[in-house]
Amino acid sequence: MTEPVLATSSRAVATQFDGPVEPPDLDDSQRRTTGSFATAKGRRRYGAVVVGLVLLAVLFAAGLLGWGNPMPFGTAGFWLIAERRLVGVTVMLIVAICQAMATVGFQTVTNNRIITPSIIGFESLYRAIQTTSVYLFGLGGLVAFTGLWAFSLQLAIMLGLSLALYGWLLSGKYANLQVMLLIGIITGGGLGSVASFMQRLLTPSEFDVLTARMFGSVNNADPSYFPIAIPLVVVSSAGLWLLSDRLNVVALGRDAATGLGVAYKKNLIVVLILSSTLIATSTALVGPMTFFGFLVATLAYQLADSYDHRRIFPVAVLSGFVVLSGAYFILNHVFYAAGVVSIIIELIGGSVFLFVLLRKGTL
Repeated sequence: MTEPVLATSSRAVATQFDGPVEPPDLDDSQRRTTGSFATAKGRRRYGAVVVGLVLLAVLFAAGLLGWGNPMPFGTAGFWLIAERRLVGVTVMLIVAICQAMATVGFQTVTNNRIITPSIIGFESLYRAIQTTSVYLFGLGGLVAFTGLWAFSLQLAIMLGLSLALYGWLLSGKYANLQVMLLIGIITGGGLGSVASFMQRLLTPSEFDVLTARMFGSVNNADPSYFPIAIPLVVVSSAGLWLLSDRLNVVALGRDAATGLGVAYKKNLIVVLILSSTLIATSTALVGPMTFFGFLVATLAYQLADSYDHRRIFPVAVLSGFVVLSGAYFILNHVFYAAGVVSIIIELIGGSVFLFVLLRKGTL
């Protein structure tokens, strides 16, 4: 009885050291691989997701340009109206790139998929600037506070705030990212309180006009902003894209990234500056969109199903454009309520935020 058992054990040991034995019931799509995806099936799924998002983006963009155009197709009047609508589609693409890439990069370096770059106080600062212009100069001041110079001033103030926070709180021996985020929250809360106080002192007509500026809307943007906004978005988004490989390592945490030879603090500051530039550009361009970036980033993580930021970034941008353009198309041409698009997006984004927070149980 002993010899068969020993023979069987010997064959098992020999088989073990001869090499790995593939389970007979696994096909090529289920076998584990190295790279951005665990399996070949995951890679094919990602390709299908990207193709689907591209088709939806083209469909909604074409719908926004051509649907409901009163002029016959192909005439000069048709293309003139389509050209004017193209400004809105371009703004949607810019906002999608800004919110998607900034949120994904910011969540990676903070190692938290709940918070967004708006936590630093950009939106509160935007509201404070708009409210101050009405409080000091009335409706004429709000009307005058438009154009390229006003856009540049808001952008400069927002970037100055972020650079001051990073330079002060992330330099020195006792630099702490959590303290920086906490200071940003407190600063945003203080600016929001100041804005609310000034709003209570406005007349009803002034407050009514100001309220329209407090919600993010594509209609707030102007083509004259593009010469500044587009280069900033291109440079900042390209910078985050080039840092994708380092972001994959930074996502492992400070100790692991440092052990793998990545300059953690340097990359942290660079990513925060690039993310802040994108969010500041989006906020100055269209106004506050608090939960839009969070919604888009959450969708990207679920759809991409990969740790590789070179795969996550494109899905995030496409998801953002599809959500924004789809919401405008449906609400404008189906429900005839284009003015509530940002409210609906914020409602859905806030609901997703609460769902994720309650499911995780922690920030």
